[in-house]
Amino acid sequence: MSRRVILHVDMDAFFASVEQHDHPEYRGKPLIVGAAPDRRGVVCAASYEARRFGIHSAMPSREAGRRCPDGIFVPPNGARYADVSRQVFGVFHRYTPLVEPLSIDEAFLDVTGADHIFGSGVEMAVLIRRDIVAETGVTASVGVASNKFLAKLASDMDKPDGVTVVPTEPEAITAFLAPLPVGRLWGVGKVLQQLLATGGFNLVHDLQVRPLFELEQLVGARGAAHLRELAFGIDERELVTSREEKSHSREHTFARDCASFETVADVVRSLVEDVGQALRKSGRQAW
Repeated sequence: MSRRVILHVDMDAFFASVEQHDHPEYRGKPLIVGAAPDRRGVVCAASYEARRFGIHSAMPSREAGRRCPDGIFVPPNGARYADVSRQVFGVFHRYTPLVEPLSIDEAFLDVTGADHIFGSGVEMAVLIRRDIVAETGVTASVGVASNKFLAKLASDMDKPDGVTVVPTEPEAITAFLAPLPVGRLWGVGKVLQQLLATGGFNLVHDLQVRPLFELEQLVGARGAAHLRELAFGIDERELVTSREEKSHSREHTFARDCASFETVADVVRSLVEDVGQALRKSGRQAW
């Protein structure tokens, strides 16, 4: 049986890159997609030029404006991003039918067995990036590995517009992961990273060599077993190529603080009506 070949393709600063492609005057400048800095709202995306100022998605726009007074703020254009996303996913499906979308701008591709058509996993990564930039004008980074966890980890290592290949032999995978901070492991956020640090688990190497019971004391037996598997690059999950939508939601951000109960009630009523309409249209009910 051939070894699995999984690609994780992640578009580079997607929303901002689309805006810079469509508006050449924005290129090379700090561009922030989101609410204006004088209004309540958050950053949806930041160009790499803006990221040098510490700006990132979900940051309050006012804070982004404080950090980068000369930044260019533009409102998001969801329809345009969705259109480019469809083009990108069209490229994916030319190489494999096994595509697991993670969001509008990233996906896993299982290209196992396609080497006799398109070449190795690395060669396919190069071809996919070439096709994406030729057809959309924006770039992507790709991780090539034998499972989803390693591929996603790798795609973030050589951004923007890069390809990172993870070794396939167990010993080489262990060495590849050892020097990384534990925060690079899938699912280890800031809170868990801080908890692990209290026990001296700072690098993946620590998870590989320290006694398992020490880790269990911090995160429990199940959590310890999961982290130990990731530390050695073990991930047996298959791609999920279709998902059942389980929720509908709507949201509204007030430009300024609102203390009027009537105004809030009107907005909530409108949001509920929108959700109800969407549910009826899809033939579903809320529980």
